[in-house]
Amino acid sequence: MSALLEITNAKIIYDSAVEAVRDVSLSVDEGRVVALLGSNGAGKSTLLKAITGGLEFEEGVLEKGSVRYGGQDLAGRPTEWIVRNGLALVPEGRRLFINLTVEENLVMGAHLKSAPEMRRMKEEVFDLFPRLYERRSQISGYLSGGEQQMVAVGRALMSQPRLLALDEPSLGLAPLVIDAIYDTIGRMRDELKMTILLVEQNAVQAMGLADYVYIMENGRIVLDGPAQTMRNNADVQEYYLGMAGGEAGRKSFRDVKHYKRRKRWLS
Repeated sequence: MSALLEITNAKIIYDSAVEAVRDVSLSVDEGRVVALLGSNGAGKSTLLKAITGGLEFEEGVLEKGSVRYGGQDLAGRPTEWIVRNGLALVPEGRRLFINLTVEENLVMGAHLKSAPEMRRMKEEVFDLFPRLYERRSQISGYLSGGEQQMVAVGRALMSQPRLLALDEPSLGLAPLVIDAIYDTIGRMRDELKMTILLVEQNAVQAMGLADYVYIMENGRIVLDGPAQTMRNNADVQEYYLGMAGGEAGRKSFRDVKHYKRRKRWLS
């Protein structure tokens, strides 16, 4: 498999002073789901901004390393070029045009496409999300959180992406809705052969779907591997899946931090 997205030794700083990402390398192979996991502040969103052209809006700079998509360097590329070349982002918080209908939001995602392409993509989106077809004439601001997330994903799909980046798709949603969203992400990979970068805090859901997993802390990749291997890793089970000794049993964040500190002192 060839890597569609490659980040190599990336160092990203804000305001010429704050180092948000340190020496990060990761790759996303075509046709696979790759999960990037980590808590708030780990640097996940900063990496997404480097991929989708959003760093410059927040005084961010890729000071070292490279970000390549489809073999081309993304440094300095405007967002429109990135979208036109098949990389789409579903941002955290959905960011819909809340005064527009569901269908109007979808059309906004296809503004670079021809009318026949737009019609075909709408059919694909409505096939993936039948509920959106039922709600197509409703104002998006009045939809439930889960329905708004479906619109956000559908809008990104309207651009016919080669690579779809999803930023916290499960955030703030009920468990049943999360299951439905993840089922659809799996269909996008299996039926549409789509390449997906899944940025999440919900480790259980993400590892259940992903082919490969990276875990990020404090601006660095601290662990990576095939999803099955990661699920069986004792450290991952304890710190990210809420398991101790391979048996279910949630640990509090305080307990985890205490254990890490003690382990570091004794080493």
